[in-house]
Amino acid sequence: MDRNRALEELMLRIENQNLLKHSFAVEAIMRKCASHFHDDPDLWGIAGLVHDIDLERVNYDMSVHGMMGGDILEALDFDKTIVYAVRAHNPNNQYERRRKIDKALYCAEALSELITACALAAPGKKLGNVDVPFVLEKFENRSFAKEVNREQIASCLELGLSLEQMVALSLEAMKEISDVLEL
Repeated sequence: MDRNRALEELMLRIENQNLLKHSFAVEAIMRKCASHFHDDPDLWGIAGLVHDIDLERVNYDMSVHGMMGGDILEALDFDKTIVYAVRAHNPNNQYERRRKIDKALYCAEALSELITACALAAPGKKLGNVDVPFVLEKFENRSFAKEVNREQIASCLELGLSLEQMVALSLEAMKEISDVLEL
């Protein structure tokens, strides 16, 4: 599965522009993580890109999200590693996050949301005005972006990365596509 086909399949199923931007952010983080771990950036990136492919179809119902996504991706002949990672990124599905790609996707999804919230709180609402200490400060402030799961972000430790390292990788990845994210 190449990225163009994955993007086409995603855009057939997702209309919300913010959800598409979230998908692009997670894709960028996953690609950066794959490179860090000397793994396949295309495989990891596509997993990040399509991880929420079913979200609108299931009406944001977290009790089935990811399972239907996995079913969709399986029917489209996506790599089994991507299918599993998509199912495993939602803890409600009770799939063990076994591989680094699974663990990275789980963490990246929430961290992309925190970094986006930080950008929107920064001067000019730009990622360029966000640095690692700012994100770490906002991470500690539980009243900031309350809906973001801090424990999910802290799971970066399962990857052998400190919170600071994961934030640095993710922030760099998102800044590289800031024009696409419009941040």
